[in-house]
Amino acid sequence: MAGSIYGRLFQISTWGESHGKGIGVVIDGCPAGLSLSEEDIQVYLDRRKPGQSQFTTGRKESDMAQIWSGVFEGRTTGTPISILVQNQDQRSRDYGNIMNTYRPGHADYTFDEKYGFRDYRGGGRSSGRETTARVAAGAVAAKILKELGIEVHAYTKAIGPVSVPENEYHPEEVFQNPIYMPSNAYAQKASAYLEECIKNQDSSGGIIECVITGMPVGIGDTVFEKLDANLAKAMLSIGAVKGFEIGDGFKAADTKGSINNDSFHTKDGRITKDTNHAGGVLGGMSDGSKIIFRAAVKPTPSISQPQSTVTKDGENTEMIIKGRHDPVIVPRAVVVVESMAAITILDLLFTNMSARMDKLKSFYGTDVVVLF
Repeated sequence: MAGSIYGRLFQISTWGESHGKGIGVVIDGCPAGLSLSEEDIQVYLDRRKPGQSQFTTGRKESDMAQIWSGVFEGRTTGTPISILVQNQDQRSRDYGNIMNTYRPGHADYTFDEKYGFRDYRGGGRSSGRETTARVAAGAVAAKILKELGIEVHAYTKAIGPVSVPENEYHPEEVFQNPIYMPSNAYAQKASAYLEECIKNQDSSGGIIECVITGMPVGIGDTVFEKLDANLAKAMLSIGAVKGFEIGDGFKAADTKGSINNDSFHTKDGRITKDTNHAGGVLGGMSDGSKIIFRAAVKPTPSISQPQSTVTKDGENTEMIIKGRHDPVIVPRAVVVVESMAAITILDLLFTNMSARMDKLKSFYGTDVVVLF
């Protein structure tokens, strides 16, 4: 099965299944000398792990990161970094009834059609648990970016119909509520909506917004390797993400060029924009302003309501999905979006560095030579 490797110069390879012995990632391309500990990675994994609130699955996983290679005396060696997270609370018996029955909204049917064989325990590789490995790698990428003054922050913009207006954003409140919304007041409204979904044995979708600051100008390319195109691929590689937009996104279709265009001006000797309808990307390249994009996350497909489906033999039937499932994926996916964005940005920085070393040195300072 191909498709488990992402990136070119900062490359990750994830492995493992939802109900296997563990989940892991091998990171290739991390520079030597970076201070890195298991605690650095754990901070990110703790944001993704289950059991954080009534809105996440009851599966009990500590998700403890173990660094197996690539770090010596607290610093990266420049060789592949291998990170393992052991599975501890699998209940494969919950999936016995779907061995020969396809769950609506899952990859069961497509897996069988393509391979003629599948791991039915929680979806195997198609399970959201695979994102544990991405988050571990994202923690490393984010630490390198922070050394360069680039920061990636994601949060929940909307849960179902409850959306935080931009004029109500309070970034300091993101970690003060279990939904990771930049507004405690709207988080309470979203919680009430989710409680109603749970009562009706249903689930909800939502929107995750991500902001990247500190980017130099010109990262990305103009045709097939556009910065925004790479971010879109990264987001849509997350199983639950069904939509991507950057800047004004789909709203741009309902406006005019005189409004949508971002005017330029010079301030303190630097070229800046008056607005940011483009979301920080022009012609596939970063323009120096904040990169702002959103990912639309579908409702959790595993719900307790009876659903119509078919068996492996094509017989019509009805099923009730058992097991422990999130009524909403969004809160735990926030750090997944953040991680994939960090990995993508770092890989593009490394890819662009040879053509832009002089510019990057002037932007970051001479330390860029040591890092790169």
